[in-house]
Amino acid sequence: MNHFILRVRCSAGTSPAFPITVGVHQGSALSPLLFTLCMDTAMADLQSPHPWSLLYADDVCLSETENCLALQTQTQAWKDRLSENGMRLNIKKTEYLECGPQTNSAITIDGEPLTKVAQFKYLGSLVTSDCKTLPDARLRVNTAWMKWRQVSGVLCDKRIPIYLKVKVYKSIVRPVALYGSECWPAMTKHEQALHTMEMKMLRWPLGLTRLDRTRNDDVRKQWGVTPITDKMREARLRWYGHVTAQQLDLEGNRPQGRPKKRWMDRIKDDMKAVNVTPEDTLDRKKWRKACKIADPASRDINR
Repeated sequence: MNHFILRVRCSAGTSPAFPITVGVHQGSALSPLLFTLCMDTAMADLQSPHPWSLLYADDVCLSETENCLALQTQTQAWKDRLSENGMRLNIKKTEYLECGPQTNSAITIDGEPLTKVAQFKYLGSLVTSDCKTLPDARLRVNTAWMKWRQVSGVLCDKRIPIYLKVKVYKSIVRPVALYGSECWPAMTKHEQALHTMEMKMLRWPLGLTRLDRTRNDDVRKQWGVTPITDKMREARLRWYGHVTAQQLDLEGNRPQGRPKKRWMDRIKDDMKAVNVTPEDTLDRKKWRKACKIADPASRDINR
């Protein structure tokens, strides 16, 4: 059974002119809060339980498991409600994708067709029609490299002690690479992509190449960082500890052939690796102690 996901972009509508005596400035922290309050009030009866309706300011994601027509009806209802409350649905920025086998589906709003895509980015994560997360992992690698280049002046400066470089890497570069990884049903391909990225980032400031035949463990020891694959497992288990009570059952059967690895399949492997059980999530202190992976101390002779 196919699963349709639609990303809605909303924009402020037009209204009769009226005088403004007190308001919020562009960029004000109060502006998104007021917008969210207005959206929640106007769309309270149209929102489905999570994760079928996701709202982040003006970036809305709607999901439907029945058929394309049901999603079109739902989207049309959102469009009409927005118009009633002085806002509008930006049709040119609204797009949808179909998960699973592709059909000749089409969604129109007020007679204007929406763009059907094979993938789109939502809140920094890449959602694809084939439900694969490897493109999202590659996106994380590219984004992390962009961030690494921004701070390469610090990481590659021989005058800066390595303990400061470690802080920059762990606080600026690595979080970008791991963003959203806790939701991946990670396989070897995901881990290899991030592992290769990390080792290049750590070797470059040290002036090391493969010809130097320096082991990865020795490179990490100089930097004092744990493998990024271990930090991925820590992030997955930390997230699982927060959502362990949430159960999401989708209708239909899995397709024939070798089934894709699911997120819970990887979580079971992670729990086995750190020797914990789902019941341990009730003891927050024990769960954090078992799952947290601390970086080793860096070896800095110049500090």
